[in-house]
Amino acid sequence: MCGELKRRNVYKVALAYVVGGWALAQGLAKVLPVFSVPNWVIQLLVVLIVIGLPIALVLAWAFEITPQGIKRTETADAMPATARKKNRTWIYVIVIGALLSIGLFFLGRYTAGPMQHAALDTSVKSIAVLPFENLSDDKQNTYFADGVQDQILTNLAKVSEMRVISHTTVRQYKSGEPRNLREIGKQLGVTHILEGSVQRAGDRLRIAAQLIDARTDSQIWAETYDRTAADLFKIQSELAESIVAQLQAKLPPEQKAWIEERPTQDLVAFERYLRAKPIVAS
Repeated sequence: MCGELKRRNVYKVALAYVVGGWALAQGLAKVLPVFSVPNWVIQLLVVLIVIGLPIALVLAWAFEITPQGIKRTETADAMPATARKKNRTWIYVIVIGALLSIGLFFLGRYTAGPMQHAALDTSVKSIAVLPFENLSDDKQNTYFADGVQDQILTNLAKVSEMRVISHTTVRQYKSGEPRNLREIGKQLGVTHILEGSVQRAGDRLRIAAQLIDARTDSQIWAETYDRTAADLFKIQSELAESIVAQLQAKLPPEQKAWIEERPTQDLVAFERYLRAKPIVAS
């Protein structure tokens, strides 16, 4: 069986597909956020790439590329050896895929951001929600601060009149590090930036946020929510609606209802989801 798989180039196609597919997935993750493509679209495309592997293997088993075109394997086997030129396309796919992967690696490592110095359109209500700082005594609560930021970003993205930079793009601006908000605004092509912090102690929760005009690096709004952890979803909804009001964006009733809708009724389950999310993504 192994010999037959090798003869039909199944191993070669598998290797070429894995290398090429991985390079394509890396490219999608780097390029699509530049155009504010939602994360779920990028994830769907990656899933489709994975699903395509067994399909490619089946096609490699059933067909063969010959100088006369694509033939069924049985037909190609009946052709004389002189008419079956060896196909080395898989080698080129592997080499190109490897070079592309290396290039994307260094691109992501040494560039300031995928949207460096993007054109700023002041007529569009645009915002970037930067990672929130974890001020809790338990430094392991970073996942919780990330979850708060991500949910606020998701709520704002439900407002059709606003352009919100994706989580994939803003996560490079880590909390606790010096931030030049005016420069970040230029890089992301946004007029406003939201940053904040999360502090949790037992059942008490304090979320502080401030809205910055990235063009002038001036604060135009700030609020601190000091409540119980059970009020987490309500705080996130209120914060998002306050931002919408500050940017004077229209908030139709159905979009307001989407923002106020709780992602779950079980806060414990939601916290477990936040803990597991970075593990799954890594």
